Amino acid sequence: MDHIARIASFSINHDILLPGIYVSRVDGDVTTYDLRHRRPNTEDLIDNSTLHSLEHMFATYIRNGELRDHIIYYGPMGCQTGFYLLIRGSDNETVLREVKKTCERILAHEGEVFGKASRECGNYRNLSLDAAKAEAGRYLKELNSREQTFVYAE
Repeated sequence: MDHIARIASFSINHDILLPGIYVSRVDGDVTTYDLRHRRPNTEDLIDNSTLHSLEHMFATYIRNGELRDHIIYYGPMGCQTGFYLLIRGSDNETVLREVKKTCERILAHEGEVFGKASRECGNYRNLSLDAAKAEAGRYLKELNSREQTFVYAE
């Protein structure tokens, strides 16, 4: 069997990783941001309904904000501790500002979760605005609790 290289994200020490925003990798002009909401390897994981609900709200708002022409992808991590945001041609401070602004917009949202219809979503019954708001508020508090360096701790 050929040698299988270890991917970079498995080289991060998840035992000491705190919630925040990190640059996971840079590929040319595309930066992958690790939007880490929860400490890994704890019982404090994001449940599926909250992941799903925040994905709908965050993806819609950020794709309608200042970074709309720079976004490649936003989606949940399988480990249930955060999301990946892939951005083309922007800088860390702009991304941080827009992530915070997106969380604030979710907190102020009134009405239904975006895409909460059977024709728009494969699991539309599993969406909760309250869950999305709670997670957005929790993450915004984490981002505001200390300076974000965008660098993983060693």
